[in-house]
Amino acid sequence: MEIELAVRRLRGDAVLPSYAHPGDAGLDLVAVEAVRLGPGERAAVPTGLAVAIPDGWVGLVHPRSGLARRHGLTVANAPGTIDAGYRGEVQVLLVNLGSDPVEVAAGERVAQLLLQEVGRAQVIEVEDLDETARGAGGFGSTGTTARG
Repeated sequence: MEIELAVRRLRGDAVLPSYAHPGDAGLDLVAVEAVRLGPGERAAVPTGLAVAIPDGWVGLVHPRSGLARRHGLTVANAPGTIDAGYRGEVQVLLVNLGSDPVEVAAGERVAQLLLQEVGRAQVIEVEDLDETARGAGGFGSTGTTARG
């Protein structure tokens, strides 16, 4: 489904989000300022853009796999959430999980913005929940598989 995404440049050097290839899920987000991240460091990287996510949709900021593979650079709050009502600057919260410092240049693609339709819940308090095969099984409840 195609929707319109209104984007406002807050800086003249800001790059509009775009899809790198036909069929891509995420719009590339580009840094407008250079940032250096030492191992374990975090930084909010500005994009110089504000967006108007349509009502009933959410913008999810995902890491770029190449940055994660090459440098251990990822989105700290992945996926970051841009609510439909937010009109401030889109910033990408990057963290360096690698062992070497990473230089992010102005003009470099730093994350991807995925747009997804969301449902709204009417919260109803109940005494009991219905039974399922999984029940209360949580982390690791489906077991592990040894790899050889």
